[in-house]
Amino acid sequence: MAKKAAKKTVKKTAKKTAKKTASKATVAKKSSTAKKKTSKASKASKVVKETRTPDSEIVAVKGDFDLVIVESPSKASTIKKYLGRGYQVVASNGHIKDLPKSKLGVDIKHDFEIDLVPIAGKKDKIERIRALAKGAKQIYLAPDMDREGEAIAFHLAEEIGRKKDVHRVVFNAVTKAAVQKAIANPAELKQTMYDSQRTRRVLDRLVGYKISPILWDKIQRGISAGRVQSVALRIIVEREEQIRAFIPEQWFSIEGAMSKSNVNFGFRYYGEEMNKKTELTDEKFVDGILKDVKGKELNVVDVKKRERKQNPTAPFTTSKLQQEAANKLGFTAKKTMMIAQKLYEGIQLRDHGTQGLITYMRTDSVRTAPEAMLEVREFIQKKYGKDFLPSDPNEYKKKGTSKVQDAHEAIRPTSLIFTPDEVRGDLDPDQQKLYELIWNKFIASQMTPAIIDQTSVTFEHAGHFFKSNGSIIKFPGFRTVYLDSLAEKVSRKGGEDEDENESEVKSGELPDINVGEKFKPMKGPDKEEHWTSPPPRYSEAGIVKEMEEKGIGRPSTYASIISNIQDRGYVEKIENRFVPTELGEVVCKMLIQSFPEVMDVDFTAKVEELLDKIEDGEINWKIVLRDFWKGFEKTLERAQDEMKNLKKQMIPTGIKCLKCDDGEYTIRWGRNGQFLACSNYPDCTSTQDFKKDLKGTIHILEKDYFRDPCPKCNARMEVKTGKYGRFVRCENYPQCETTLPYTLDIKCPECKVGNFAEKRSRFGKPFYGCTNYPNCNNALWAIPYKYDCPSCGYPVMTFKETKRDGKQLICAKCKFKVEWEATPFAEKEKASEEANP
Repeated sequence: MAKKAAKKTVKKTAKKTAKKTASKATVAKKSSTAKKKTSKASKASKVVKETRTPDSEIVAVKGDFDLVIVESPSKASTIKKYLGRGYQVVASNGHIKDLPKSKLGVDIKHDFEIDLVPIAGKKDKIERIRALAKGAKQIYLAPDMDREGEAIAFHLAEEIGRKKDVHRVVFNAVTKAAVQKAIANPAELKQTMYDSQRTRRVLDRLVGYKISPILWDKIQRGISAGRVQSVALRIIVEREEQIRAFIPEQWFSIEGAMSKSNVNFGFRYYGEEMNKKTELTDEKFVDGILKDVKGKELNVVDVKKRERKQNPTAPFTTSKLQQEAANKLGFTAKKTMMIAQKLYEGIQLRDHGTQGLITYMRTDSVRTAPEAMLEVREFIQKKYGKDFLPSDPNEYKKKGTSKVQDAHEAIRPTSLIFTPDEVRGDLDPDQQKLYELIWNKFIASQMTPAIIDQTSVTFEHAGHFFKSNGSIIKFPGFRTVYLDSLAEKVSRKGGEDEDENESEVKSGELPDINVGEKFKPMKGPDKEEHWTSPPPRYSEAGIVKEMEEKGIGRPSTYASIISNIQDRGYVEKIENRFVPTELGEVVCKMLIQSFPEVMDVDFTAKVEELLDKIEDGEINWKIVLRDFWKGFEKTLERAQDEMKNLKKQMIPTGIKCLKCDDGEYTIRWGRNGQFLACSNYPDCTSTQDFKKDLKGTIHILEKDYFRDPCPKCNARMEVKTGKYGRFVRCENYPQCETTLPYTLDIKCPECKVGNFAEKRSRFGKPFYGCTNYPNCNNALWAIPYKYDCPSCGYPVMTFKETKRDGKQLICAKCKFKVEWEATPFAEKEKASEEANP
């Protein structure tokens, strides 16, 4: 009895002590004593030390538990539901440590020793993970299965500081079966994989940190260079140069139409021999052919019929998913990866709880797991019938020499229970579109080929040969479910191969035609004039394909590469095509001249191969860094002395100054980029903003004047754009140096003194704060409009636009919503669009 009473007393003491430890009012001395008591009592009561979440909530974890650490909160939530009691699942929210922002962080003299520091805002997260790890029986490090995930796992292990009972787990899909299997079969941390990631990070830091200051000094402050992004920029710039250098050439075609059995079909000139094509570039020669055949009958001299099989293609890799999503859905690579991440980590379904809907989306493998293969074959036979199911599974091999992760799979649905119709309504429209794309591609990849009947008819008259081609789909096979965008394009043209049939007539089904028949054209033949076209500018899908083929970066990095070169102002998107800006072309040209190896496409691809070899344990990572630095250090020294200083250059334009009589505008570089300045500076201070069209013609932009005059000299104030957004400056600058923040003509409804001014947070996010700060802290994250809320009467509403709800004004106070079309601002917007189409 005495022992039981003692145990009860210990338990009560433990609970009381735990409460004391958590109390904010406890002084240091009492807190120290309480911790010692808690430590002793916890053994009896199995109460683990209390820890604080990022939200500063106190969470007491009771009982024995295993700790699982993943990357994202949504993934943590999904996995927690699968594992249940006995497990604590916490998210690291991506990387927890990185190289410092304030310095290089790589000690080159001491063999590239790396100084990793906690990422800003992650100290509390690290402390929470450490605290949980102390009380955990087993620790499972479960970040993503790529190199970045392995690096996060290593950093977590370092911070936890415990070697015993720490495991690495990976899963290709966030499903209950996959997660439980991974926990039951843990692995070890892979050092060579981490070394590969460290090598890439150090190389990127050396290139960016060492080259960027040179660019600031020579061109413009704030711009940067990157080991991979600069090479991607080069591809776009060189395509633009090809377009400019292209000289169109004239060519001709001869076309007409015939009819038989109420079926109309076209024909086109082929050549002077039945099996040898003749290019039509001489108009006189074309006129001679027309003179011979116009109004005459054409004889059928050959009819060829053949059956062709069109095979399905492999399920998606990362790059192929990005390309198809761009072509079919109009998604950017960045958008595709963001949506795919959500589908992978888990979506809340009405009837099935939270489920990961697709396998890991960063992969270059085309493999399908055996169990998934069995499932898809059963599904195809049940839904489409045995004719659509091949006798043996379709097997695919990855093209090229790049490393393929066999532990990975292609991107596919995690379970065929979750059909697109089953999850409709649980996914938002964009998620639904991408999921259907992945679903259809996977199903089609294991279906039978399509069978196409192709017919080619050759006609002749006076030694001139013409052809007509037709095809019909005899059996649709996999095309019932999915057709790649490129094949879809060719199919619309009606030819087997896009390039081969570019100058031939495309038809659907041809009538029954036999050798010896004669046809008199119902239309033509007539001459058609054409001009050769330059290579097209890269689309989103096109640049992804080019980077993949040239080995630049990895599929998982394509989206960030494309975003970076746009965010830095090196390229812009015009009509969904990438066009380099003047800044992009200048930076690219100077980098090629000063850093030819870094900007070399083959060298960049070679680095990717070296990273693969490091991961495979074939080469030491320090050797790669030493070899790179040996040549790079010399190049840096040379570039510092030899690179042109554009800030001192003035490029003549031939455009007369608008302010003085004999001045001419020259292009100069300032801290915010290029501008036009009078050649008579400093006697004439006229400057103009400008832009160039696709032909390189300079257009002076009309000045945007602020509503209020200069408070010092009463001159007009110009609206300018700087690094931190818009501001206003006196037009008499530099004689008058008045510079003010850009403010809206809307009074702050809280203090009724200040106006709303455009500002940017330290993370670069725009917001609208009261100019009466710090006396007034009122701030809005969306554009404010002077409009009385119909619900509460608050005089300011903010603008918001979403795909689901469209454009709306939302009350800054009560969140009441007003449709944009019901406001006077919609009419002004339409009038502005009509005036400036």
